[in-house]
Amino acid sequence: MIKNYIKIAWRNLLKNKGYSSINILGLAIGLACCLLVVLYIQDELSFDHYHAKKERIYRVVHDWKEKNGEETHQIWGNAPVGDALQADFPEIEKVVQFSGQISILLKHGDKAFQEENVFCMDSTAFDVFSWQFIAGDPKTALIAPYSIVLTEKLAKKYFGHSNPIGQTIEGGVTGGRAAPGIYTVTGVIEDVPSNSHFTFDALLSMSSFRQSWSEVFEAWGYVDFYTYLLLPENYDIGKLEKQVPDFVARHDASQEGKYSIHFEPMLGAYLNSKADRQPGPVGNMQNIYIFAVIGVFILCIACVNFMNLATSRSMERAKEVGVRKVVGASRKDLIVQFMSESILLVLCASVLAVVFVLCLFPFMEIFAGKQFNISSLFNSTILLLFVGIVLTTALVAASYPAFVLANFKPVKVFKGSSNSSSAGGVWLRKGLVVFQFSLSIALIAGTYIVFSQLGHLQKKDLGFEKTQMLVVDFNYDNQVLQNLETIKHIFAQQKDVLSVSSSRSIPGSYFPNAGTGIELPDGEMKVLNQAIFEVDLDFIPNYEIKMAAGRAYSRDFPVDTIHSLVVNEAAAKLWGYSDPEQIIGKRFAQWGREGQVIGVVKDFNYLSLHQKIEPLTLRLEPRSSKFITLKIKNAGNPETLATLSDIWTSVAPHRPFLYTFLDDSFNRQYEADYRFRRLFSAFSGLALFIASLGLLGLATYTAQQRTKEIGVRKVLGASTFNIVRLLSVDFLQLVTISIFIAGPFAWWAMNKWLEDFAYRIEIQWWMFAFAGLAALIIALLTVSGQAIRAALANPVKSLRNE
Repeated sequence: MIKNYIKIAWRNLLKNKGYSSINILGLAIGLACCLLVVLYIQDELSFDHYHAKKERIYRVVHDWKEKNGEETHQIWGNAPVGDALQADFPEIEKVVQFSGQISILLKHGDKAFQEENVFCMDSTAFDVFSWQFIAGDPKTALIAPYSIVLTEKLAKKYFGHSNPIGQTIEGGVTGGRAAPGIYTVTGVIEDVPSNSHFTFDALLSMSSFRQSWSEVFEAWGYVDFYTYLLLPENYDIGKLEKQVPDFVARHDASQEGKYSIHFEPMLGAYLNSKADRQPGPVGNMQNIYIFAVIGVFILCIACVNFMNLATSRSMERAKEVGVRKVVGASRKDLIVQFMSESILLVLCASVLAVVFVLCLFPFMEIFAGKQFNISSLFNSTILLLFVGIVLTTALVAASYPAFVLANFKPVKVFKGSSNSSSAGGVWLRKGLVVFQFSLSIALIAGTYIVFSQLGHLQKKDLGFEKTQMLVVDFNYDNQVLQNLETIKHIFAQQKDVLSVSSSRSIPGSYFPNAGTGIELPDGEMKVLNQAIFEVDLDFIPNYEIKMAAGRAYSRDFPVDTIHSLVVNEAAAKLWGYSDPEQIIGKRFAQWGREGQVIGVVKDFNYLSLHQKIEPLTLRLEPRSSKFITLKIKNAGNPETLATLSDIWTSVAPHRPFLYTFLDDSFNRQYEADYRFRRLFSAFSGLALFIASLGLLGLATYTAQQRTKEIGVRKVLGASTFNIVRLLSVDFLQLVTISIFIAGPFAWWAMNKWLEDFAYRIEIQWWMFAFAGLAALIIALLTVSGQAIRAALANPVKSLRNE
């Protein structure tokens, strides 16, 4: 019996190739989108789960509270907290600390590369984290000073297929952490999985750091370390949290009640941490919810599309149902038959969906920033979810058409009518179209708002010159620093170079914090932890940063080198000066230097526009520079770049010419936002395409239902335009209703998304009008084709049976 059902279903599928193809395609796209969303979400939720002791690993969060009530929380903190926790709480099994990310020039033979993803790390790392060793002993690999552990990728880069263990590699300057020297390769590990909240290419032994700069390991006020703890199984972290106040007081680390710590589980580091200064990029739980909802939306649209297309064929199948019932087929038999046909279509669509997904795998890194491979599909969780989605889709999409067709009455069928034309059936189908287009319009509006917001980020005046700025990274190299002014002068003499400056930080890059004391209006010296840019005399004019009060650093004032400080407007306000002029001449103390504030620069966005402008001090310290910035004409001119490269080779032959354009490096902060835009717009386009297929199905159905009416109207003189308007107005009304339903929902959802930006656009009513107009045009194009076809049909054919 079942075999016969399947055979008949297959014959019907082949008999109606056009209908079957459209239906399978729409559902396949919906299932493929849903599967891709599941793969994306599963990958996001899998971060750090590969560690064997994942549920026992916590990390220290450093908390600062100012007198005005403002609180900051950072993962990046001091070093002494690690040893103190280990000493005071014997229940802590292991403590592992690692430095902030290091940029280091590594050389082996004739191979020299500046590596940007390196940490100094404690030898206990491999007792806590589950990175797999290929060669070397994890118990001793990071104990000795000047030891280095390489990932497999980096080992092949420098040593090819030879055994790197015991071989040496020369390390250059790392900005004051581990001293330059010859490092011995003591281990090779597999590349760190991409689903890690921080990754690296090499690890230097922390003892190298201790040997070169031991005093910072005793300084509670020095910030440059991440601290992770391994706790016993089933340990209640609340017990440790309760003892934190006594712990901080015991070590005299509270800094007058401003400093404390708390702990957060490593498994929440990627998606749930709200702390600043993370060791790697963080995800966004809100985006996961958005994509989950979009995946469900698209699948719902596809199911509705499936049902509308199925019922659009009801007139064609009505006589078949009537004949079957007359010869004895029961309602149950018909339901099973039609369910079999629908389920067969769903299964074909699911197979096609998997093919689509496999074809899209190579492009997923571009769209989602993730690499998926075939093995991802055979993950047990993914398989179960996909099978569940297919079965649910089959049940939902197949049930309505099957019951509608099975309920046709033979007498009505042979008289030329059917249950499908009842008022209830019509309103249900119209409701489904409104549902489809409401979701589609919401996605279109969301896409437009996402594009507008990211366009706003690109167009906003950041308060500094971002274009035509070429940044050369020399990574604190001493030989370059010793000749810095000479190198700048040589660059400045080139015809395409307008100006040159050097600095430790540039907008959008790493910057340190410094304990800074500035005289308050009442004469008291108040110390706050501030962001700091260490710059040269030319930095402010080269970046075209405007002055709000006072003056910039100048060669005309030799005292600037040791007794002057420039701050931004936000810093002036933080110290109680609403008028920037009032802070000029006030005393300051910062990192062993004392003097007077000589200038206030206008606030500029040295951070991404996700964050408001924070207080900043600009300290004159060219000897701490890492970057040389050249303002040039015709930035993309290959000849200019070749000339600059040749100059660099002549003045610093030991270093590669590593450059970026400032606008490119600054915009990298928005990579996650751009990926979100690509995914959101792609899914929105697909949702609208599937909804249009559903509308096509309903238009076809309506034209079938009104064939005789159209024939009568044409015989009575109705024009083609009148017929097209007759068939189109109802659908356009449905889309118009969808606009009003979609608007409030899309406004709420996109407002939540925009909350993540300190500088954001305001959502306007016309954005939803634009989305609605786009949907109306697409709907009109979809429906008018079918309407014109019906209007041009010969009325004789539709009326000859009357």
